[in-house]
Amino acid sequence: MSANIIDGKEFALKVRTRVAEQVTILKADHGLTPGLAVVLAGDDPASHVYVRNKNKSTLAAGMKSEEIRLADTVSQEEVLAVVERLNADPSIHGILVQLPLPSQVDETAVIDAIDPAKDVDGFHVVNTGRQAVGLDAMVPCTPLGCIMMLKDQLGDLSGLNAVVVGRSNIVGKPMASLLLGENCTVTISHSRTKDLPAVCRSADILVAAVGRSEMIKGDWVKPGATVIDVGINRIELDTGKTRLVGDVCFSEAVEVAGAITPVPGGVGPMTIACLLANTVTAACRIAGVSEPEIG
Repeated sequence: MSANIIDGKEFALKVRTRVAEQVTILKADHGLTPGLAVVLAGDDPASHVYVRNKNKSTLAAGMKSEEIRLADTVSQEEVLAVVERLNADPSIHGILVQLPLPSQVDETAVIDAIDPAKDVDGFHVVNTGRQAVGLDAMVPCTPLGCIMMLKDQLGDLSGLNAVVVGRSNIVGKPMASLLLGENCTVTISHSRTKDLPAVCRSADILVAAVGRSEMIKGDWVKPGATVIDVGINRIELDTGKTRLVGDVCFSEAVEVAGAITPVPGGVGPMTIACLLANTVTAACRIAGVSEPEIG
């Protein structure tokens, strides 16, 4: 029997609608317009597409959007100066520096320069540390979107066995932390995990975030498990065209899992929706206003 397909586009639309509603309330009741600034350096085509979509979504939600484009030759000092200006700007509540940065710019130094209260990507060490010990923090957008979809699909996650394939600071580690916060029993697996297929088969919740196209096969999935596929990989077809696939072999896993996210149309749309939600959260915290429940 085929799995339930988790529609990330539909869920993201609900989140964006809720964000827009909350922005309207913040404007009316508190005179507060959440503001998001995105810094883009260089000519990476994918980054330009992402930034354009973020700008459109921010404006559509009734928020302030500022886009700063810098040349590929920009110096680290120039990027840091932009970040410092945005840190000091009271109309900006969220700062996102689009990665990757040009090779001459130290990404870690730039992320560390962002005010943690405005770090809507959730990458600053202060936010990762606060999240790890269970304190309020800005949570990275992709893991936040994943946990929202899981709770919508399954309700209470307490006691479920969760396996995260991938240990990156952007997805794997914060995803594991969020699952722990929901009282799951969590395993982080990776390229050196012994008998990875067996580890995956133990999962009630399987989160694939390893960046290898269709690595996780259908017989790695426990019957009835919920599979969240974070991977976005472009593969070339025999026709010479390309298509996007995830880290999970969807055609196999969909016949085994209880629920699964597709690629595209699963986790991806949630990332921008959660960026908007994080910006509203940051604006409320900075202004001392009670933050809404958006997820």
